[in-house]
Amino acid sequence: MKPNTPPLPCISAQPADLHGGQPPSAWIQRWSHLLKPASRVLDLACGRGRHARWFHGQGHTVTALDRCSAALALIDLPPARCEKVLADIESGAWPLAGRQFDAVVVSHYLWRPLMPVLLDSLAPGGVLIYETFTQGNETVGKPSRPDFLLQAGELLRLCTRLRVVAFEDGFEPARMHRAAPTGARFTQRIAAVNQVNAATATRYLLAS
Repeated sequence: MKPNTPPLPCISAQPADLHGGQPPSAWIQRWSHLLKPASRVLDLACGRGRHARWFHGQGHTVTALDRCSAALALIDLPPARCEKVLADIESGAWPLAGRQFDAVVVSHYLWRPLMPVLLDSLAPGGVLIYETFTQGNETVGKPSRPDFLLQAGELLRLCTRLRVVAFEDGFEPARMHRAAPTGARFTQRIAAVNQVNAATATRYLLAS
């Protein structure tokens, strides 16, 4: 980043709050048991690092990527198990070329040209845990631009080469909770595995 250049906004779909003060996503917590111990986790559009902290606390090594330097600066995890990457992945080169991870985690972010790269970034047996807004959200709030909203069933179509363990696509009413109030939203979520041998009857537990 050049001197005197204003910091770029966070690349998540909720730039104003950077997920500040929010607990980790319930969906991401629910499916984190699919990861093998001591996994290498890519937290894409990480914001202030709520999921980086969660996975670090579970004993994993985290690569936290965002284009917002102010957000990355707030991730106070030991460098030995937390790599912070500042990059604008929508207008620049993919900064992790050639690297693979045991898990790729995305929450409230969508940049369609990046999806093939994310799938290629999954190591054999790696887990994709992804959630973001979907069509219909424009009727209840932001984001409302089609570029930021998944189409119905889009994550399923994008993940045809993976073993889908769980998928949701629907509407959540507003929830008034002191710890994590949320507005009404249309959302789509997936948990999928880059299965090594499709013929193997692997037991992907539906609960930890």
